[in-house]
Amino acid sequence: MGIIKVENIRVYAYHGCLKEETAIGSDYRVDLKVKADLQKSANSDALSDTVDYVFLNKVVIEEMATPSALLEHVAKRILDRIFTEDKLVTVATVAVSKINPPIGGDVEMVTIELTEKRKS
Repeated sequence: MGIIKVENIRVYAYHGCLKEETAIGSDYRVDLKVKADLQKSANSDALSDTVDYVFLNKVVIEEMATPSALLEHVAKRILDRIFTEDKLVTVATVAVSKINPPIGGDVEMVTIELTEKRKS
């Protein structure tokens, strides 16, 4: 078993419950960690035998482009796509952070984190 991380994916997106959030948008950070059997790719040196981190980044960018009221919802969509489109992934964790959230006070970011395992 091995781990692939794609960290600090920075995107500008339009998520939130407030009308202003979906109109103005804000900065987000996404961190992704997937577990998969990396032994074959470690031996073969072939991209086709591993989880392509270009693919993981693409999924994050595409799903972040679709507005959601809740960060949990966009995180779930990211996980669903990863499990649907890459059969090597056995466990995935995604953390979606809203930078400078409009909650009053000096808050750098709010983060939600979801972890899922592949269903048998």
